[in-house]
Amino acid sequence: MRLFSPLYARAMQWARHRHAPVYLGTMSFAESSFFPVPPDVMLAPMCLARPERAWRFALLTTLASVAGGLAGYAIGYFSFEALAPWLQTTKYWASYQTAVQWFSDYGFWAVFIAGFSPIPYKVFTIAAGALSMALLPFTLASLVGRGARFYLVAGLMKWGGERMEAALHRYVDRLGWALVALFATGLLLIQV
Repeated sequence: MRLFSPLYARAMQWARHRHAPVYLGTMSFAESSFFPVPPDVMLAPMCLARPERAWRFALLTTLASVAGGLAGYAIGYFSFEALAPWLQTTKYWASYQTAVQWFSDYGFWAVFIAGFSPIPYKVFTIAAGALSMALLPFTLASLVGRGARFYLVAGLMKWGGERMEAALHRYVDRLGWALVALFATGLLLIQV
């Protein structure tokens, strides 16, 4: 069943849209403070569609993400008391408690790791503000962590270029169904 091929084709079409950089910047900003979808899902196809602009897209994503991280920091710093009751009812509460522990244990490195890894960075930005982490180390850790992540994604897509785009197009349905099966298996294992 060819479900993922049309989605992939649409994503590549959107990635070539003249307003795509604006959408990428907006998504990168929002993801760092409240939006659940990481900007990589837009950055990767944009770098595949326009490999000559990959570094520019990575820079845009990094700067917008760090700006969003500063907004998340402000949310934590100024509004955590009001936000805490809601946060306790979400799936992010356990992540927030982990972030607090990591700040206690690792400080600067906790933000760097959250910025680079698939850990929800927004939780760490809010926690950094709520715990009044020094702003300069927070910003530097965010720049380095987020920058390393987004430049890695852009570099891989630029390196792969048209060959990778063609290979993904050829195998996207198999990869998509494999990910669905992997996700379903993971859910079943969690239930057991």
